[in-house]
Amino acid sequence: MRTKTAMLALVTIAASALPLGAAQAQAKIGVVNVARLLQEAPQAQAASQSLEGEFANRKRELQTLERDLKTREEKLQKDGATMAEAERRNQEKTLRDAQRDFARKQNEFMEDLNVRRNEALGQLQRTVLQEVQTYAKSAGLDLVVADALYASTSVDITQQVLSALQAKGKAPAPAKP
Repeated sequence: MRTKTAMLALVTIAASALPLGAAQAQAKIGVVNVARLLQEAPQAQAASQSLEGEFANRKRELQTLERDLKTREEKLQKDGATMAEAERRNQEKTLRDAQRDFARKQNEFMEDLNVRRNEALGQLQRTVLQEVQTYAKSAGLDLVVADALYASTSVDITQQVLSALQAKGKAPAPAKP
């Protein structure tokens, strides 16, 4: 029994005296602010402009249709008292149908815009992730943490990654469906 205890103590002392390679190796860590990259990257601005251009005509059409509906509604309210009952009901029905059509078109527009925005955001996220990985490998980093609660400026690599994204310039616009 005494021999086992002595042997265990000897093994414990020997193990604690040996340097552990993994424990003594200093890991190189980088921290990146993903939200800042997604906001400031030129690829983000290019994607935003592309979406605006892609949906500008439909947006203008909806705005024109909305103005027309308001004008028709005001005219009906103003002239409704002097119209014949059948004509007023007919005008009200036509206006309601046009308002439903407008609401449908507006919903379709928003759905299409959201789908395209999500596609563009996904592509931008892939580009940013790829650039972070490329930078981390070239800088010899062992670990990159996204959006840490606190990080000193010595480990923050956001600006370097942003500079690399800016050097690559605007990414090609995503293909239109």
